[in-house]
Order: sequence, then C-alpha cells, then structure tokens
Amino acid sequence: MGLQRFERRLERFVEGAFARVFRSGLQPVEIGRRLTREMDLRRAVAPKGVLAPNTFKVALSGADRAKFQAFEEELVKELVEVAKDHAKQEDYTFLGPVSVAFETDNALRPGTLLVAGDVVPGQGTATLTLPDGRRVVLEQDKVTLGRLPECELAVADAGVSRRHAEVRRGADNTWVVSDLGSTNGTKVNGLRISAARRLEDGDEITVGSTSVHFEAASPPGTT
Repeated sequence: MGLQRFERRLERFVEGAFARVFRSGLQPVEIGRRLTREMDLRRAVAPKGVLAPNTFKVALSGADRAKFQAFEEELVKELVEVAKDHAKQEDYTFLGPVSVAFETDNALRPGTLLVAGDVVPGQGTATLTLPDGRRVVLEQDKVTLGRLPECELAVADAGVSRRHAEVRRGADNTWVVSDLGSTNGTKVNGLRISAARRLEDGDEITVGSTSVHFEAASPPGTT
C-alpha cells in the first residue's frame, strides 16, 4: 500500500517537463522498492518488537543523480513516508527518526543504485514505548494519548478516554504529562496526577490498564 501511494504521488514528477527525463532508465519508484527491501533484509528481532533501519543512504550514478536533482528534496520527503508506511504495515519499530540521504557513486552505471540502511538511535530524542512493543519517537512538541484513531498515540483500551492524556515538551528539552479530564485519570509510577507532572527517564505513564514507558533523550555525546 505504501509503495502504491508513493507511485501515485510521484506521477507529477514524470509529467510535463520531466516526461522525457523519465521515459527510460532509473525510475523514482524503484528507489522506494529498494528501500523497503532493505528494511526487510536488515530487520532484527528485539526484546520488544522487530527493529528496522531508520537511516538510509541512496547511492546513484552521476547521471542519475543529476536527473533527480531538480526534485531531490521532495523525493527524500516521499521516501521517508514510504519507510514509515512500510514499518506500519509490517509492524516494524524504529529507534530514531527516519532519514534518507542521496550520494553520488561514479563507479555505478546509469540505471543502477545502492541502498544501505542502518539502525541509528535518536540523539536528543525522547520516546514512549507501549506494552506491545510499539515505540513512538517524540518528534512533535505534543503527543495525545487516547482511544481516538487520530490521537498521535492511539490506545485500544476500554478504560481509556477518547482523549485521555497529553505528553508535551517543556523547558530545556524536558517533557511533562497532563490528564485531559479523563474518566479514570492518569497515573505516573502508580500515583494519580492532578496537575502537569514532569517526566523522568524510566517513568511509567498509566492510562486505563495500559502502561507506557517513557525514555528521556540522551544528552549529546552519550550512548
């Protein structure tokens, strides 16, 4: 499904001014196919789920790199979405943000490419981990927990309100959790909170009968 959406979105790249460019040779969708294949080949079973690469390097010949240059930035964004879609479809998790970078390899012939993926933990990025192993990287300033599908962290738990709690960025890259007027309340480390509570590394947020593990960002230069 992810690649089909990717191919449809890329149609605008192969029309008009780019029609002649992509009449033959390497097609953008082939990069997406190779990227998802790299995820499948490099996936690894972890204690809480299956980890997939989250950083990718795409090597192209000089001629192909020049052909893609006019919309490389947009193509990178689309490939990041392909990786996220594929991870969701295959139930993979990431240890850090997804990134894609292009580079030129003059040893490659036109029409050929190399895609290398690696698992790179996010630096300075906090995460939330659910009991089923899903790992959510806190890249946004606010994440809502609740039963509604549109919540950034949707929880299938009858004891969870539609919009139950909110984890948001505080000062100095800290994070706080607040209850959103839920029916059953929100707990941190087993204690119900009545106001915004600053989160510490290893804290357990409980909504309904579901506990979410908070992992603070690692300071720069630490592992």
